[in-house]
Amino acid sequence: LAIDVYGPICDNAGGIAEMAELPEAVREKTDALDAAGNTTAAIGKGFAIGSAALVSLALTAAFVTRTEVLENGVNMLNPTVFAFLLVGSMLPYWFSAMTMKSVGIAAMEMVKEVKRQFDTIPGLLEGTPGHAPPDHARCIKISTDASLREMVPPAVLVMTAPILTGMFFGVEAVVGLLAGGMASGVQLAISASNT
Repeated sequence: LAIDVYGPICDNAGGIAEMAELPEAVREKTDALDAAGNTTAAIGKGFAIGSAALVSLALTAAFVTRTEVLENGVNMLNPTVFAFLLVGSMLPYWFSAMTMKSVGIAAMEMVKEVKRQFDTIPGLLEGTPGHAPPDHARCIKISTDASLREMVPPAVLVMTAPILTGMFFGVEAVVGLLAGGMASGVQLAISASNT
C-alpha cells in the first residue's frame, strides 16, 4: 500500500507547489520525486495483480477440491463447460463496464451540484472576496452516496454469477465460469495497468 500511494502523494505535492507559486527549484524536486513515484506505482500494481491471480487460483483450487469435480475430469469440449468458459471470460469486462458507467453517473451528479452552487452562490465562480463559502459537505455526500449506491450492481453480478451457474447448470459449469473469469481477469488487469 505504501509503495502504491507514494506516486499520487508526490504528484499532489507537485501540484500544491505549483498552485502556491513556489520557486521553480521546488517544482523540479517534486517532479523528480513524481518520476520515482510512477515507478513505485507500477511495482505496486504488479504486486496487486500477482496476488489477486494467486488468490483466485487458490480459491478455484479449493472449490475444485471441495466439490471433487476433478475425480472424473472436466471435459472442456463439453458444451456447458465451454459455454460457461466463455461467459466467465466476459464477466470481468461486464464488471469493468458497470463500474465505468457508475463513475460517469457519479461525476455527472457532482458536475450538476457544482453548477448549482455556481448559479446560486453569488461571487463563487468569479472568486469575489467575501462571497459565501461553497457547500463542501453536499459534494462529499454526493460522492459518498454515489460510490456506495453505484457499486451494488457490480457486486451483485460477481456474487450471484457462480451461485446461479451452480444452481441451474451444475458444478462443471462453475469450473468453466471460474476458469474463464480468472484467465480473462488477469489479462484485463495487466492491460488496464499498462494504459
